[in-house]
Amino acid sequence: MSGDLKKSRLSVLSSHLTPESSLMASEKEAALAVAPSDSPTIFDKIINKEIPATVVYEDDKVLAFRDIAPQAPTHILIIPKNKDGLTGLSKAEERHTEILGRLLYTAKLVAKQEGLEDGFRIVINDGPQGCQSVYHIHVHLIGGRQMNWPPG
Repeated sequence: MSGDLKKSRLSVLSSHLTPESSLMASEKEAALAVAPSDSPTIFDKIINKEIPATVVYEDDKVLAFRDIAPQAPTHILIIPKNKDGLTGLSKAEERHTEILGRLLYTAKLVAKQEGLEDGFRIVINDGPQGCQSVYHIHVHLIGGRQMNWPPG
């Protein structure tokens, strides 16, 4: 990894650690600054309890925790504990169908737990143009306010 790419990647990762979103002008810039990779991510550190997170749900397969830069009153990230090469939805293979279903079912459970009876949104960003900035598949569960359409 080149020095410039490494610095850019560190900047993006540190932007996910601090609540001040002013560190990165936008999520779009963060997504464009990170090269897709199978390398360990900030989510791996959260799974391994190396970085603290506000966990709202955990079982043997998935972990759900509050986003540190929420886009709505409720904004939770749901991730598989074992990435298994699934850096993004476009990398999914048939062998991933069980964990993909588990992520969505967990989103339903957490939405109920969070009192989102009136509805919620599920988002999976994929690739630089999809605004993905962490290459460990993750589901955003967003709710607690009226969503708009079309999304950005």
